[in-house]
Amino acid sequence: MAGCRMPEDLATLSELDESVLLEVLSTRFRHDHVYTYVGDILIAINPLKYLPLYEKSEAEKYKSCSKSNLPPHIFAVADRAYQSMLGRLATGPKNQCIVISGESGAGKTESTKLLLRQIMELCKGNSQLERQILQAASICCLFKAPRIHGYHYSKIFEAFSNCEVKVNPLLEAFGNAQTVMNDNSSRFGKYIQLRFRNTAVKGAKINEYLLEKSRVVHQDEGERNFHIFYYMFAGISAADQEVYGLLDPTFYRYLNHKYGAVETIKQWSKKYNEVCNALDMVGFLEQEQVDMMTILAGILSLGNIIYEPQENGILKVTDQSKGWLKAAAGQFGVEEEELLKCLICTMAVTRGESIQRYHSKQQAEDARDSIAKVAYGRVFGWIVSKVNQLLAPKEDVCTTELQEIGILDIFGFENFAVNRYEQMCINLANEQLQYFFNHHIFIMQQKEYKEEGLEWETITYKDNKSILDLFLARPLGVFSLLDEQSAFPQATDKTFVDKLNSSFKGNPHFKIDRSRTPGFTVIHYAGKIQYNASGFLEKNRDTIPASIRGLFINSITPLLSVLFAATVSRTGTLMAQQRPKKTEDNFNSTRKQSVGAQFRHSLAVLMEKMFAANPHFIRCVKPNINKLPDHLDSKLFMDQLRYNGLLETIRIRKDGYSWRPFFKEFAERYGILLITPNISLTKESCLAILQTTGLKDWKSGKSRLFFKYWHQDELAKCIEKLEKAAIIIQKRTATPPIPLPRKKKPLPRPRSVAVDKFRNAVQPPVPRPRSKLVEATPFDNSRDHMNSSWSQEQADKEHQINQKRATIRWFKETQARKVIQNGTFPCWFHGMITRRESEDLLANQPLGCFLIRVSGSREGYTLTFRGIDRCRHYMIEMQPNGRYVILGEDKAHPSLPDLVDYYKTVGIQPFMEVLTTPCGQKCAHETDYEELRNLSVKTNPQEKLSSGTAADGSTHDRVHNELSKLFVPPDLPLSLQPEMSPVIRKIRDRKLQAASSGGSAAINSENGIEDEHQGGKRTFPRLYPSIRLAMREIQQVHEQQPTLHGPNSGEEFVPELPPKQFKEHHRTQLPGSEHYNKK
Repeated sequence: MAGCRMPEDLATLSELDESVLLEVLSTRFRHDHVYTYVGDILIAINPLKYLPLYEKSEAEKYKSCSKSNLPPHIFAVADRAYQSMLGRLATGPKNQCIVISGESGAGKTESTKLLLRQIMELCKGNSQLERQILQAASICCLFKAPRIHGYHYSKIFEAFSNCEVKVNPLLEAFGNAQTVMNDNSSRFGKYIQLRFRNTAVKGAKINEYLLEKSRVVHQDEGERNFHIFYYMFAGISAADQEVYGLLDPTFYRYLNHKYGAVETIKQWSKKYNEVCNALDMVGFLEQEQVDMMTILAGILSLGNIIYEPQENGILKVTDQSKGWLKAAAGQFGVEEEELLKCLICTMAVTRGESIQRYHSKQQAEDARDSIAKVAYGRVFGWIVSKVNQLLAPKEDVCTTELQEIGILDIFGFENFAVNRYEQMCINLANEQLQYFFNHHIFIMQQKEYKEEGLEWETITYKDNKSILDLFLARPLGVFSLLDEQSAFPQATDKTFVDKLNSSFKGNPHFKIDRSRTPGFTVIHYAGKIQYNASGFLEKNRDTIPASIRGLFINSITPLLSVLFAATVSRTGTLMAQQRPKKTEDNFNSTRKQSVGAQFRHSLAVLMEKMFAANPHFIRCVKPNINKLPDHLDSKLFMDQLRYNGLLETIRIRKDGYSWRPFFKEFAERYGILLITPNISLTKESCLAILQTTGLKDWKSGKSRLFFKYWHQDELAKCIEKLEKAAIIIQKRTATPPIPLPRKKKPLPRPRSVAVDKFRNAVQPPVPRPRSKLVEATPFDNSRDHMNSSWSQEQADKEHQINQKRATIRWFKETQARKVIQNGTFPCWFHGMITRRESEDLLANQPLGCFLIRVSGSREGYTLTFRGIDRCRHYMIEMQPNGRYVILGEDKAHPSLPDLVDYYKTVGIQPFMEVLTTPCGQKCAHETDYEELRNLSVKTNPQEKLSSGTAADGSTHDRVHNELSKLFVPPDLPLSLQPEMSPVIRKIRDRKLQAASSGGSAAINSENGIEDEHQGGKRTFPRLYPSIRLAMREIQQVHEQQPTLHGPNSGEEFVPELPPKQFKEHHRTQLPGSEHYNKK
């Protein structure tokens, strides 16, 4: 029974109704067959558990596969999109898009990760670039992208693959949150554009849509704020919490005074470490990371500010929340008084006079929350912008046209107990996607059948065009009326609802609510949704106090200043203040746009991209609402299939013709099957081609041919069969190659050409003049050949020398101090030796012996390792933020010694071998990095002479000390420092004197302070002393008036977690901190 009721393609069912459909899909689900075809459309049921469908062995099967030979799989969709993009299937090369739709919790985000992973596999790319894309989209991949260590990478591809594996933790941490329906729900939409040249991926771009910023300040029962806030508290050390100004998480109103269970906190701590590593890998500078975390802490502090009226009616901050105001001001890098002024009043200029209008308590609370929402939204937009900079195609490929595969992962249809403004926008996006699906599957097909004169019985379907018109029509659409009401200062949510009721009174998709709270009901394609209109106008305006933008632009926190100095595009995307060139999305944002207008425009741009591409559809289905594996709720399941129009889709895929090429297009593609040169691109040629294939069930129209979805695979098999036959014929008829005549050896150089013994290089022979009428002699040919080969050889040598000199200069100026330990180079450092020399050094060494050498052809290093069967070479690159990464690995390290220590305990993929014994130098008298010094002095004859005379009495100690003098840091003993000019010596003495009198902070950068606990320079927030004092003040208030926030039902509460008690040894003295302490 199971076997006969488990067809892989529902379009092959002989009988079709809802009961048969439910039986087939539920049977497949019970047998863990979660994928099913409807023609070329994939139905994906979320298994809610691990399945062995996503192993690397399974992925290999679906590379260039035939759909009929393997079970349905999401990997097959990825392969089909990739092959179609390359023009290897029925259609020519064309942009592709994969549309993933379904309810929240149906598995759309995980499907996106699987698609990305498989497409990167199909590229046959090298590890670094693909891994970056994969993590640009998610941290929870079921498997990791393969890593290939070698030297024949495309530089762009290296950067791209590594970035993909690093970006997704950031997007998920900052853009996902727990909801009632999904523990890891995407609270924003994203459209990932993968850009290719030929078969290789060259870049990517992530377009983000409608981040749910209101979640920052309010969460319903059973829901949480964005993941990053909980990760911070779980992963940041006590000392760093003091730096950022964080206290116990149950203190914060924006977190509902709740935290998590012990096991959950452990998981959050791991996630925080992954986020920090992702920030390093993507290339965020340390100062940027500190500023970002400080801004997030400031958002939480801002939420704890409470107001109370004074006798004159003007608001003030309560005594209990004065510390929070001081903390927020320090974390944002602004003056406390200026921030308070922005919160409680508005400045208006009338006829040259400045007038202060004080806020009511509700207005001040709205201003506080709007600042928090906008600040978080700008941080998220900045992260996406940084990611896109990393993934963007490089300069050398931007001039060529790139093919594209787009993957849409957007929020699913939502129906909560209380549906607000965000749910209306989310459901509108799903209405737009449903219309896109209907247009391609029903509207376009049936229109072409009618135009081409085919006999066709029209299939009725649920058209949602009228619902889209209800929302998007002008001037009487929901969003147009919302913008109109938002423009009136006196308008309220109730006046907006009254306007809707009067405008759509007779609309069949709109129902009037009679409840006390302002609201309305819309009958969507997926069901009836009741919206609570409270806060619609405020959220649509998305205004912040007029003075807050100027305040934050002048903040001494650089990141906050950049975020608020940037402009917002017409689609709501954060743009840099200076753009190198205009794009289609460039928009003069001097006129403030509403959130609804930005969302509508971004949807229009998205639909334009998708309509221009060839679509592939994946319909994700949720089996139950309780997130239980192996359990299928029949009613919920059928409701999803019903409103998705699955029965109608099966009928049109079964009876219809999904592939409809023009005669010319078909003849150009498959004319080779006639084995006749120069065929005409007419209907007759197409019919002749089809006669040779034996295909059935196709039809011919006036200008097109009409094929079933499976005809493309049949024609591909015919082409493949012809290609195999051609190869066999070539093998049988091929004649052995005719050997070419042996080249004559060049004649010896004539004696008349003198050699200048005072020159280092031999000069090339001068060709003798000859008449053009005289044929060139063999001697002339050999001389010309010698001349060209000599010139090329000299140019190559010069290029290599210049490259080495540049690398040495890079090493001496930027790297030497980072490598030196205790005044000397580590024993595993071998300078600029060749690959062969490194292998000779490790030839007789034990397994795990290693060395690190400077690359002679690039600015970077190479780790050479003694493996089981041979030596392995791993490229070490520097990130833009100065971190060191082994290509293909997903861990960034602050220094080479840290990298070595890490891989002594963790294996390097793919062989998972660990470093054991460092390899010593070649001999006891000269170090391997002597070549660095020799090359650096070749340009100076006097230095070369002096070094040559001193070399007679060289010993290992002398060489080692002489080399160390070149790279010694300034804080080492003066006896080891090299000779320096009087001016340089004065600067050095001044720095040393300042360091001895004013502390180590005097010689460091503004925010880089020596931290005795971390053993290096640390970066601190600009107003760290002010933040620390505010934290003390808050703690004192809580100690005097303890306030326990009682736990709510269904949520974990950790009352035993006390406020952090910062011990004295954790503090780092900053310039001016004594002044703050005395105050």
